[in-house]
Amino acid sequence: MAEGNWTRVNEFILMSFSSLPAKIQSLLFLTFLIIYLVTLMGNNLMILVTLADPMLHSPMYFFLRNLSFLEIGFNLVIVPKMLGTLLAWDTTISFLGCATQMYFFFFFGVAECFLLATMAYDRYVAICNPLHYPVIMNQRTRAKLAVASWFPGFPVATVQTTWLFSFPFCGTNKVNHFFCDSPPVLKLVCADTALFEIYAIVGTILVVMIPCLLILCSYTCISAAILKIPSAKGKLKAFSTCSSHLLVVSLFYVSLSLTYFRPKSNNSPESKKLLSLSYTVVTPMLNPIIYSLRNNEVKNALSRTFRKALGLRNCIP
Repeated sequence: MAEGNWTRVNEFILMSFSSLPAKIQSLLFLTFLIIYLVTLMGNNLMILVTLADPMLHSPMYFFLRNLSFLEIGFNLVIVPKMLGTLLAWDTTISFLGCATQMYFFFFFGVAECFLLATMAYDRYVAICNPLHYPVIMNQRTRAKLAVASWFPGFPVATVQTTWLFSFPFCGTNKVNHFFCDSPPVLKLVCADTALFEIYAIVGTILVVMIPCLLILCSYTCISAAILKIPSAKGKLKAFSTCSSHLLVVSLFYVSLSLTYFRPKSNNSPESKKLLSLSYTVVTPMLNPIIYSLRNNEVKNALSRTFRKALGLRNCIP
């Protein structure tokens, strides 16, 4: 399209939940604010406890710290701006701000997919090769696995964001979402986006399916190993070490799949917004709760940390 036929967009308007009554939006603001604060507190606490307690310096909790750090970043990218739009403080977002938000959304989303796969591999080694676990998952190996989990987010986010924002935008600048996700922004483009859409679909499938297949392979081997354990108590103990991760994986992948892989006829903007809330707002809050409530080591570490804090406080004159 010739440059004379389109106007350069300098900012976008996030429609968020503007179709709802003002009272409902105020209620949503309070709800999401509480969830946001709980998310930050829970994930920061998980990082601090797993760093402070020597009993939690195993590879499993190293990856859990990475997950908590990732969830904090995910929330910081999306939720503060969404809270502002709910109270109509500022529903606009600059062209660069929208591109930056989308970039980090892709980056953290891809990183989480691969990090969950890495955590599944860690559980595989712990259960299928328990005697060699400390040797296999040494500090060097776990650092490499963490880097390998975070790295794919960079090329995926760079290519998809740069390509999308190189298109011309014309007409309305209203993004029918509470953050700059690819599909609603793509609707504002005034150019042929067929090739980009093919790339986006193939890229999304690969990014989701490759880690998902790795997780399935890991848990297939884990299940086979657990079935070979003679005692019911031993089976239950082995399964309990994986239950938290399985629940987190299920929450993340179910909400992600429902958002991006549903037929377009069933994928209205409002329903997509609600589904997007599940993995952008709710799941990051639930992850530290799941790991703390279903893990005795974390609960004991939290108890020890609070007792030390209270003990130090009592020593202050």
